[in-house]
Amino acid sequence: MSGVDVTPDGFTVDAEVIAAGFKLDPAHVPVMLREGQITSRCETGFDKDAGRFRLTFYHNARALRLTVDAQGAVLQQARFPVGAPRRARPEAL
Repeated sequence: MSGVDVTPDGFTVDAEVIAAGFKLDPAHVPVMLREGQITSRCETGFDKDAGRFRLTFYHNARALRLTVDAQGAVLQQARFPVGAPRRARPEAL
């Protein structure tokens, strides 16, 4: 098992996989996701990457990226630093 399951709504990733990527306690991951301390993004491949998906998780200026196939098998995994998330600018009056 890769820790990634395909559902009708997309993918679910085991807390253990995310925790390992950020060196966290797996028990804290669901709470951190709910509170927005860990965020995620899913991108669908096209052309030569059709049938692949990038699942990227962000926490404390770090990213964990899982490249998976349509069955949820992890093809690649990467960890890397990212810039701090930008805050939305207030609209000018």
